[in-house]
Amino acid sequence: MPGPHHTPDPQLTSEPRESSDAPVAIVTGATGGIGQAIVRHLDARGYRILAHGAGTGKAGAALAAELRDARYVDADLSDPGQAGAVAEAARGAFGRIDVVINNAGIGIPVPHTDLDAVSPDFFTRMLGVNLAGPWYLIQACAADLTQSGAGNVINMTSMAATTVSGSSIPYAVSKAGLEHLTRLLAVAMGPEVRVNAIAPGLVDTERTLGWDAIRTQVIESAPLARSGTPDDIARACLALIDTEYVTGAVLPVDGGQRLV
Repeated sequence: MPGPHHTPDPQLTSEPRESSDAPVAIVTGATGGIGQAIVRHLDARGYRILAHGAGTGKAGAALAAELRDARYVDADLSDPGQAGAVAEAARGAFGRIDVVINNAGIGIPVPHTDLDAVSPDFFTRMLGVNLAGPWYLIQACAADLTQSGAGNVINMTSMAATTVSGSSIPYAVSKAGLEHLTRLLAVAMGPEVRVNAIAPGLVDTERTLGWDAIRTQVIESAPLARSGTPDDIARACLALIDTEYVTGAVLPVDGGQRLV
């Protein structure tokens, strides 16, 4: 049954191309800066890609057209029916699912001290997109990942999952939940499927363009003396895919920000 934020059924773009035995990755939030970097790195590795976005159909279709073998799907993953349809779109287009990268997320700034500014709808939406959405998609892909022989899930969390930080309290709570979900699923889905997470620090994307004061603070205090790039996160995804004896881990990609 559609949830309270139901949007039209996911739409698959791009015509089917030549079939292949290459592995298949679903990347959510694929049209943002980090998502685009991830899909481009996977494309360079020869992956076939199901790129997901929410309300970014034009950009998603353009991105899919640039890649070797990709499709784009627009869907609200907080609706379990639509999350299931994303898995089915990958299955129908490629016949398999090997990797799921849960990169989609939302973060709307609300001061932590302003408790009254967090409405029930705000809290519910934050948990729906950032925590329930990854769960619904993993659940829908579980059988395919198990059959893959090299099933991988990577969840994108945040430094805010373990520190008193983040754009809002609901955001931090959603990311903390996603980290623990990562550990729980690593046990539940092993040994056939590995489940890990990446916790980025400040990354230079369209979302952080105006964060000059925070960027200066990071540059002046973090051991690596710079903010991150989308390519840093994409390379970390590839490292987790390649490192076959790692599961249930949360990899900080933050230039050492957590240490200061």
